[in-house]
Amino acid sequence: MRAADTTLAVVDADLTFMDQALALAARGVRGANPLVGAVAVGRDGAVLATGWHRGAGTSHAEADAIATAAREGTDLAGATMYVTLEPCNHTGRTGPCAQALIAAQVSRVVYAIDDPHAAASGGAETLRAAGIEVVKGVRSDEATELNRRWLGAVSSRRPFVTLHLAQTLDSRIAAEDGTSQWITCPQSLADNHATRSLIDAILVGSQTVAVDNPRLTARDTDGSLLAHQPLRAVMGLRDVPEGAAVRGTDGKFVHLRTQDPAEALETLFSLGVRHVMVEGGARIIAAFLGASLVDELIVYQAPTILGSGKNAVSDIGVHTLADAQHWDWDESDGGAVRRLGNDLRLHLFPAAAPATTLSSKEIH
Repeated sequence: MRAADTTLAVVDADLTFMDQALALAARGVRGANPLVGAVAVGRDGAVLATGWHRGAGTSHAEADAIATAAREGTDLAGATMYVTLEPCNHTGRTGPCAQALIAAQVSRVVYAIDDPHAAASGGAETLRAAGIEVVKGVRSDEATELNRRWLGAVSSRRPFVTLHLAQTLDSRIAAEDGTSQWITCPQSLADNHATRSLIDAILVGSQTVAVDNPRLTARDTDGSLLAHQPLRAVMGLRDVPEGAAVRGTDGKFVHLRTQDPAEALETLFSLGVRHVMVEGGARIIAAFLGASLVDELIVYQAPTILGSGKNAVSDIGVHTLADAQHWDWDESDGGAVRRLGNDLRLHLFPAAAPATTLSSKEIH
């Protein structure tokens, strides 16, 4: 149980530096970990070092800032560290940030929101016990919104879900005769494989396996396997043939015998998966979208028109414009729109539900 939070004064400088930390956080990569930024400020108000979290397995934002200061020969003793999430209190792939801050001899830590993980929380208490002044709740609304979908995934005890689409201008993922390799350009393919090398699992439907026989591996541009390979998950009631490429030989394969995306995510979570990328086909994509279980959407848009063929998304149960799903542009991880070769990479996340909905009578 958490100790009672100490209420301490928040000054204008705290708001300004937390804004900087939030901007740094937005440079990060969404997925199993939240977007977190950190700014170390000296007693004279000068910024001494900054950092942000660059994805699973990399240094946390505070540790990144501390490492930057060390490389530049900057002493952080007596400094204030602004961080968008409570410093962690456990050892995972990286060490506990609370202890790193104590070792750096900072005198004050200002953070936005508590860490929702039971294992990682408690950093604020550890810092206070070490005599460090701790202030929480600065720009908490902004920090919560930045990681809204990640926080929702954590509270629901399910993996963070990235949905990937590679499509033509008229939203086709294959031509009428079934050909689909390659709709998008080599740069888009390389970007997708780089994402595969960071996630815990990649998921497709059993129909996609039957038609395309994908490998679902993370590969370099020369076709060689990258160091990290995701778990290969197939969702559906149809059997996966013994000779299917997706089975591989490394044991990193699972067949999720269900058509319910929530059940599939529950099973993956129990296997330790915290970030899954859904790649298709159209019915699986529709199932996740229809269940509002997509946290991030990455679309590789090719400047090609087919006019017929396989649609990227099947029916998601929307029959009137008023029920349409709405998405916002996501500026994290390099921006909402990037050009890759001749394609566009679009990055979006689900729009927050409006506070109130006006009827047509009220509008007119």
